[in-house]
Amino acid sequence: MDWIYIALFKAPKALYNTTIHSLSHSYTGGGSYSCSHSCPVINPLITLKVFSTQFVASEFFVIFLSLLCRRVVLCSLLSLNMVDKTPKNEGLQLKREIGLIGGVAIVSGTMIGSGIFMSPQNVLAYVGSPGASMLIWFFSGVVALLAALSYTELGTIIPESGGEFTYILRIYGSFPAFFAAITFILLLKPSSIAAKSMTIAQYVMAPFYPGCPPPQLAVKCFAAFSILVVAITNILNVRFALRVQVIFLVAKVFSLTFIVIGGLVKVIQSSTVIEENFNVENAFQGTEYSVGTLGMAFYQGLWSYAGWYNLNYVTEELNKPEVNLPRAVLIAISLVTTLYLLVNVSYLAVMTPKELVSSSAVAVTWGNKVLGSWGWVMSVAAALSAFGSLNGTFFSGGRVCFVAAREGHMPDILSMAHVHRLTPSPALIFTTIISLVVLIPGDFQSIVNYFSFSAWFFYAIVLSGLIYLKIKKKDLPRSYKVPIVIPILVLIAAIFLVLAPIIDNPQIEYLYVALFISSGIVLYIPFIHYKLCPRVLDKLTVFLQLFLEVAPADKNL
Repeated sequence: MDWIYIALFKAPKALYNTTIHSLSHSYTGGGSYSCSHSCPVINPLITLKVFSTQFVASEFFVIFLSLLCRRVVLCSLLSLNMVDKTPKNEGLQLKREIGLIGGVAIVSGTMIGSGIFMSPQNVLAYVGSPGASMLIWFFSGVVALLAALSYTELGTIIPESGGEFTYILRIYGSFPAFFAAITFILLLKPSSIAAKSMTIAQYVMAPFYPGCPPPQLAVKCFAAFSILVVAITNILNVRFALRVQVIFLVAKVFSLTFIVIGGLVKVIQSSTVIEENFNVENAFQGTEYSVGTLGMAFYQGLWSYAGWYNLNYVTEELNKPEVNLPRAVLIAISLVTTLYLLVNVSYLAVMTPKELVSSSAVAVTWGNKVLGSWGWVMSVAAALSAFGSLNGTFFSGGRVCFVAAREGHMPDILSMAHVHRLTPSPALIFTTIISLVVLIPGDFQSIVNYFSFSAWFFYAIVLSGLIYLKIKKKDLPRSYKVPIVIPILVLIAAIFLVLAPIIDNPQIEYLYVALFISSGIVLYIPFIHYKLCPRVLDKLTVFLQLFLEVAPADKNL
């Protein structure tokens, strides 16, 4: 171990002393310096001398270099230590930390969050009647359940993390998979994270601005703070992030159950409002039947069920995925659909359609009517619920970036994991940065609409791939199967959700989304197909690998 002592302590000091000594002699030209020897000697430290003479404090520059050398040696020793402790036939891998309870928490904990507290007024505003609104919520749950079951079969055929990106890559190839990668990494996941963080901020700010919406600057600043808290939680430890998810799921179920019970008490006290909203004459009065309006209403409803696909992003971290994946999906979506329907009934038992549509925070308005001066409690409950949903979205969203980089569709540094914490920290940091950028210009409703438009486009591609595998690749091993009619029905629904708003009410924003997706070809041809890589990117990768203490991670199959 003498070489370690020399590398860490003697070498930097010797470098410093030698350099100061060389700087004290006169420069003789030609890259040599005068010393006690009879002839000038070519010395590589002269380069440092020439460069350092341009600085006033050249000695400090040399000290900085010596400290940097020490940092590099320390990180190298750390890497050697990790190699010594790791079996030769096993590389760095993300551990399988997710069990059945964790799987249910990731799916239902992500679904229950911003949607049920923000979307009810938007769904009702689009369809125009309480009865049609309840049908939208019910059929949204059915579509989410059928889609999740279809994804479950894909997860048993292709037991890799990454969700849509991985499935498109294995079924259709690298070219379409790259478009999915950049869309999910740069648009869909950051948009979802930004929307959920804005929900948290709006509910936290609502009690401080009664009767008027809070300032957008304050909302977005608190939303950015929420994103940073969740990012740190997920970067530090996988188990800790899962525990947070389970705890917040319990709090969410308790909050929604409280809303249901509160609505039931109000109905017992006075059933005037609910009778007026759901009697035969008024239940469907004023319903909008246009294709585009129904499509936008489904966008808002399905936004509340967003998260049914989350376990497919972390399949490699799920214990016994062939067993826990279908069980977690069935338990979670059944629970969420039941709670959503009862909560919407509770809202309409207290508020008229006009009051519900005009509310900027439905749960707060409900709390003010039912709890009176204690209505602020619902703001806290809604914010905590949305925080749990944000944590689940961030947990799964960072894995898309991680897997895409592992497959060569993103920079190599994003495919690495922390050598001690075993979290994909570079991918999570990158997701955080993009989410903060998306947060700056967006508002909640536009984020939901454009997120849903582009998301369901790729869901349709994945479902068509499942249908292809069921017809052409029947021999592939799979532990779970769904009837082929299920992915066909969900595919039809996905096509409707993509085309209906464009046909009925075309907007320039949809063209922008389409151009963004197709612009990926500019990056794919040089960097993915021809594998061109600037040298500066290699140097940056090495620097970040040492700085973040990360290493390449293998698949955990």
